[in-house]
Amino acid sequence: MDVTQILMLITILVYLAAMVGIGAVLAKQNQTTDDFYLGGRTLGPLVTAMSAEASDMSSWLLMGLPGVAYLSGTADAAWTAIGLAIGTYVNWLVVAKRLRNYTHVCGNSTTLPLFFSNRYRDNKRILSVIAALLIIIFFVPYTASGFAACGKLFANLFGMDYLPAMLISAIVIVAYTTLGGFLAASTTDFVQSIVMTIAIVVVFGFGISKVGSFSAVMDNAKSMAGYFSLTHTHDVATGTASPYSLLQIFSTLAWGLGYFGMPHVLLRFMAIGDANKLKLSRRVATVWVVISMAVSVFIGVIGNAMTKAGVLPTLKDPETIILVVADLISKHGVLATIIAGLILAGILAATMSTADSQLLAASSSASQNILKEVFMKDMSEKTGMLIARITVLVIALIGVFIARNPDSSVFQIVSFAWAGFGASFGPLVLLALFWKRSTFQGALCGMVSGGVMVFVWKFLIRPMGGALGIYELLPAFLLGLAVNVIVSLLTPAPSREVQDEFDKVASMK
Repeated sequence: MDVTQILMLITILVYLAAMVGIGAVLAKQNQTTDDFYLGGRTLGPLVTAMSAEASDMSSWLLMGLPGVAYLSGTADAAWTAIGLAIGTYVNWLVVAKRLRNYTHVCGNSTTLPLFFSNRYRDNKRILSVIAALLIIIFFVPYTASGFAACGKLFANLFGMDYLPAMLISAIVIVAYTTLGGFLAASTTDFVQSIVMTIAIVVVFGFGISKVGSFSAVMDNAKSMAGYFSLTHTHDVATGTASPYSLLQIFSTLAWGLGYFGMPHVLLRFMAIGDANKLKLSRRVATVWVVISMAVSVFIGVIGNAMTKAGVLPTLKDPETIILVVADLISKHGVLATIIAGLILAGILAATMSTADSQLLAASSSASQNILKEVFMKDMSEKTGMLIARITVLVIALIGVFIARNPDSSVFQIVSFAWAGFGASFGPLVLLALFWKRSTFQGALCGMVSGGVMVFVWKFLIRPMGGALGIYELLPAFLLGLAVNVIVSLLTPAPSREVQDEFDKVASMK
């Protein structure tokens, strides 16, 4: 490694050490398993807002979104961002406060699966166990993809072997998550959202300065057929525009439906200390999401202009655009090198902030919703804390095993897992919160049918193409919603106790 690489590596290592330090400081606040998995419901509005969004965005914000825009123009990237922005706002507006209040009133539920069982008086914990299994099935490979992304980042930048680079990343994430639990994950996510913001703002400004002006960037975008459009995409091979149909638009917008079922996002709603401050959280989260995604899309557009201007080479992998720009920035002196290291730390932050939340959600499902609720109901708090930390380690080891091969297809699980959570839990969360007539049978059938349809549509129906080639989340979500409603109407109404509890929550301000 040369001096520039060493300086960037030192910057990243200082950042990683700071994350572990936060976990160590917050470790003392974890006196019970409720503290470990939900932070004792003490999060402030800013940490709630930013940790929720940082845990959601992952490296997709800094790599995937700019990469799509760089290659094919704004349509696909913009409609995805619009769908996610709408989903973010509606989730905060409609779900956040009701879920916070309902989970507190309903047996002080500290996990989403536990809330499902408590809400429907499922004493056998059938809903809880099935939901926990779904979380483990989808989140373990998702967490592995985070480990792998961090490993590839170090390997590509510093010439390290992939496996030790991936292991170092995994150890850091596991260290602060195991030490500090939910509070550490949320606090580090808050810090990481700031680092991510710095990264995209610096790259955005540097890119424009290298092209010459924002007008020059726009002129380049408009010069390519279908590139700067919401109804067409740019075909690089032919240089022509391809229609972006109304069906494709709705299919892409459907990404926003996934928010209603994301356990690691919903947990932030449940953990805020004062439900009345969720309005502030909503405003902060929405503004950050809209601005950060818009800037990320334009980074792709700017990167294309930088290539056309000869500032950057043609990228074989468009998703590496921020890495390439960071390398370019590092050649402008010591301070610029440190800033470049901070940008790379931002990419690392985006991945880590998602991986830690997924790791915690998967481990809580295994230890709390399966081990404690089914097999060890009389578990003491001391034993519970020990098992909680051991479970984090076990889940992480499985993730490391899955991520050991850098050429594995684990990354393909990301959009699939998003669809799985959205279709399985999204309709259930909405109906549990807002429909008094929803029954246990409806909840169970809706959750299972939504999850199964994700597999069916992905592997059996979508390959047929044409109108059936839409993202599996949309049809699976609609099916899960319909089945929940129909089965609920065909089964006896909930007990008076359940209905009174629903009315109590609905009347809360």
